Amino acid sequence: MKSILTLLFLVGTFMSCTQEPNTLSVISPSGNNGIDFQLNDDGEAFYRVLHNNGTVIDTSYMSFDFQNQKSLKENLTILNATTHSLNETWEMPWGEQREVVNHYNELVVELEEATAPHRRFNIYFRAYDDGIGFRYEFLPQQGIDSIIIMDENTEFQLTEDYTTWWIPGDWDIYEHLYNTSKLSDLDAISKRNHQDLAQTNIPENAVNTPVTMRGENGLHLSFHEANLTDYAGMTLKVDNETYQLTSELVGSDRLGYKVKRALPFKTPWRTVQIADKATELIDSKLIVNLNEPNKLGDVSWFEPKKYVGIWWEMHIGKSTWDYAGSQDMNTFIEKLNPTGRHGATTENTKRYIDFAAKNNIKGVLVEGWNTGWEHWIGFEDREGVFDFVTPYPDYDLEGLTQYAKDKGVEIIMHNETSAAPRTYEQQLDTAYQLMHKLGIHSVKTGYVGKIIPKGEYHHGQWMVNHYRKVVEMGAKYQVAINAHEPIKATGLRRTYPNVIAREGLRGQEFNAWATDGGNPPEHLPIVAFTRMLAGPIDFTPGVFDIALPTKPDNQINTTLAQQLALYVVIYSPIQMACDLPENYEGQPAFQFIRDVGVDWDKTVVLNGEVGDFVTIARNERETGNWFVGGITDENSRELTIDFDFLDEGVSYEAVIYKDAADAHYRDNPTAIAIESLDVAKGSTLTVDLAEGGGFAISLLKK
Repeated sequence: MKSILTLLFLVGTFMSCTQEPNTLSVISPSGNNGIDFQLNDDGEAFYRVLHNNGTVIDTSYMSFDFQNQKSLKENLTILNATTHSLNETWEMPWGEQREVVNHYNELVVELEEATAPHRRFNIYFRAYDDGIGFRYEFLPQQGIDSIIIMDENTEFQLTEDYTTWWIPGDWDIYEHLYNTSKLSDLDAISKRNHQDLAQTNIPENAVNTPVTMRGENGLHLSFHEANLTDYAGMTLKVDNETYQLTSELVGSDRLGYKVKRALPFKTPWRTVQIADKATELIDSKLIVNLNEPNKLGDVSWFEPKKYVGIWWEMHIGKSTWDYAGSQDMNTFIEKLNPTGRHGATTENTKRYIDFAAKNNIKGVLVEGWNTGWEHWIGFEDREGVFDFVTPYPDYDLEGLTQYAKDKGVEIIMHNETSAAPRTYEQQLDTAYQLMHKLGIHSVKTGYVGKIIPKGEYHHGQWMVNHYRKVVEMGAKYQVAINAHEPIKATGLRRTYPNVIAREGLRGQEFNAWATDGGNPPEHLPIVAFTRMLAGPIDFTPGVFDIALPTKPDNQINTTLAQQLALYVVIYSPIQMACDLPENYEGQPAFQFIRDVGVDWDKTVVLNGEVGDFVTIARNERETGNWFVGGITDENSRELTIDFDFLDEGVSYEAVIYKDAADAHYRDNPTAIAIESLDVAKGSTLTVDLAEGGGFAISLLKK
């Protein structure tokens, strides 16, 4: 690790990108990005962001409204300003790449009110070559031990009517389809009351982050936040006329405020990734770099893996989560009358374990194993429903855990909370002790429904803190967390590497039962440049039975080749082969899932445009094998792959899984062609992608 730290005392004499007097500035190491900070004549703080000497974010003000205190907005003076630089390389214990360069220049501005009560606070600005970040630090106040934030008013004044890929600023769920529109046409309110969402609350014309934009000259911006700790999640209100974004924190109707914090504290980072072309957004490591280093040390007890599980069969109606097999929510534990449709049985789980062991798959997820599923949604009183240690009578928890171990497979625990986090917290220590005792090192958590207590939302401070409690409990018992219905990823995986993945988007399951036709072909080419910038995604790819005969009104809107490509394109250290084992048997294309890696030494983004297509190559740790995946939207296209990313002097056997000549995501989705050839550094390959199609390539060292 290489570190450089410099400290300079500079007030009003910074080298400014704009050369205006009394401007404090910081520029990125290569000089392409810069931040200017000033106070206006009323003592109000504002900043600008510049890229290659052009203004990307114009004059944008920063203020806070509090409960029982006047707003922190004007009459500010600059007490001091310092700059720091850091250039380090840190190693991911698992990830898209082994080593990450963290190189930035930082400006710290110390501010004080010129009038009583003379409150003081600091603003930290960091300039990276791939974007910028800033955060606020609230300092001690005489006679006050905590503050209550009613509103954070951080502005981002854009300079043009950007094309924007967005989901509404829903306080409860991220499972909306992405929309493409100009900022001037963005209408989040129109997305209220979606019939396929378990809960939703869209109070403003706001968007959730990451939100990605493209300007007329091809410049790409993505707005998000990093290190969301003990604070409310941030949405961004949109002014359609002025193109101004303003932070809108998720509130609590129960408590009547946005954030309550003891002094002193620092807010999350507000982040803007800046890229001259779309592919550079995926390359960026701004979000993880703005988080603290690993606090857990060695986490080798978690191993990245592929997994199968008892999950998809419930979504397509083959089986049920509940033991009674009714799934009509009219029965409860003491009235159980099993119908034989329960999925999580000992016999069925053994079938999945046997399949995994035979196919180089190291994990088996089992949903519906524990009591409570008869009464888990649709009721106001969902507290006390789930028992996180007691299996149904037809599920041998300890016996199956040992059966899996004997075959080199690990059971993945499942804890659905039905959005009753207080019930979960009451059993948290006991549940994680059980996992530790059984040698289970990962759990999928779920929070379907409206949060109890009433008046709290999935993305508010109260729930942010709950999600963190779960992560910390997992660290205590060596359990990694894959959260569904989560708070968004903000790079916490650097600090707590047991944060392995999360849902936080409209996933594969919507293809099985959504009333709007499922995820359109453009969905994942948008996700790669929006949601995936935040962190790993548990999307659950791998459907081979694409026509869904058990669901005649639904179909997966991709080709089979694209389902394979998703194992490379959509990053996660855990990747599910989500279809039923019988749908993989005898399928030559399944060999790619057997072969593909999940933990990477390097990642190279070969091409892509938001919402259209993307191709990514990843180099597997340990083996050195490469895997390539490419996907397209509803348009067919031809892509040429240049293999210059391969190691010099090494020959590879390339196995190519691509759309057959007559493939089409609606009319002929399973038509696939498989061919092999030798390639080396300098080789090229042109591939035709069908509508909704893709391709996957295994590059195995010879």
